[in-house]
Amino acid sequence: MPTEQALVSRLADRFGERRDAVVADLVRMTLVQIDDLDHDAATRSLLEASITENVVAALNFVGRDFDADLLEAPSAALAYARILAQRDVSLSALVRAYRIGHSRVLDDCFTLAEELPAEERVAVVLALVRRSALYIDQICEQVGRAYERERERWVASQDGERRRWVGRLLDGGPVDRAAAERALRYPLDAVHVACTLWPSGRMTSFDLLTAVDEVRAHATAVLRARAALVVPTDEREVRLWLALPARGGADRVDLVPPEGTSLHAAVGRPGAGLEGFRSSARQAARVREVLGTRSRGAGGQGAGGRSAGGRGVEDAHWVHYADVAPVALMAGDPAAVRDFVTATLGELAEPGARGAVLRETLRVFLARRRSHAAAATALNLHRNSVQYRVRQASALLPGGARDLDDDFSVRAALLAAQWLGDAVLA
Repeated sequence: MPTEQALVSRLADRFGERRDAVVADLVRMTLVQIDDLDHDAATRSLLEASITENVVAALNFVGRDFDADLLEAPSAALAYARILAQRDVSLSALVRAYRIGHSRVLDDCFTLAEELPAEERVAVVLALVRRSALYIDQICEQVGRAYERERERWVASQDGERRRWVGRLLDGGPVDRAAAERALRYPLDAVHVACTLWPSGRMTSFDLLTAVDEVRAHATAVLRARAALVVPTDEREVRLWLALPARGGADRVDLVPPEGTSLHAAVGRPGAGLEGFRSSARQAARVREVLGTRSRGAGGQGAGGRSAGGRGVEDAHWVHYADVAPVALMAGDPAAVRDFVTATLGELAEPGARGAVLRETLRVFLARRRSHAAAATALNLHRNSVQYRVRQASALLPGGARDLDDDFSVRAALLAAQWLGDAVLA
């Protein structure tokens, strides 16, 4: 008869066979049940990495029966705890996520244990409960210590003080504006444009802040800004606000990247007063979400925007909200956008170089009011080449060229494919 540990190990191995599905379900449950953990795409990606590494480590601990004192929290779990500390998310929300995950995994394991003979089942279930509880207790203690250390460091820093004031301003509740202006040394009665900045490749925290300072100086000079406010979101991302001279109702600012920058930038529309401070930041965050979704799509298509050489890394893209506003409103639900793009474009939604060329040609053609000559100029092609590609692209639509009679949906789908790339293609 197999030993208790042998039975538990076998059960852990069987559970591991469906690990990916379990991780996906845990991520979904966590985001649904704990609103405080549903942040931007980058943070959700780190949450997924933390859950994945925890599931792997827990299965190894439960199945191999080694001393709990030798347990070490996964690196992604510690990194996620530090990010939450920097973002003012409570430790209780993180611990609750671990409890939800523990309960969900045990339910699945109990279901698998039902297949065991009755005389073996009780011992295996008790061992699962005991070993998994040991794991959760040890890991929660370690990530809790990492959270507290980072929280103390972050709050004590000047950046942490700025971030607390900016958090109050962005929350939308009542705030002492005069006190905020004194603490931030930034005028809130101006016309504001907000940018979210992050590295286009690997970069140390020191190099990130140096690059941001270069962008701040460049943007201040180009826009003749009255003041600038730099506030790190976390160790991988920084927000920048610029207080502009008085201006009319312009939809965007002429902000281009400095030569050689290695930072991506998501730029909001200019807005006046405290509400403009908030709305421009929201828009920059939406653009950041679009670009994050596109990068997770592993490839995608050319997304336009301004770019500059990246010091040996990928090109740095600077994208304005005005360029992607319709897509920014859709990017929060990639699965729904994928369904829309696939249904609207049909075979034209197939990934690959040929599809990308045909989609871009049709998009430019429709954007130029169906002028073959104007599209040819924009694409640097011969007029006949544009005509040929437009015919090919139209033939791939579900209804053929008839789908262009009322082209609103087609144009929206092409724009989503342009900016979100493989993340929303068939």
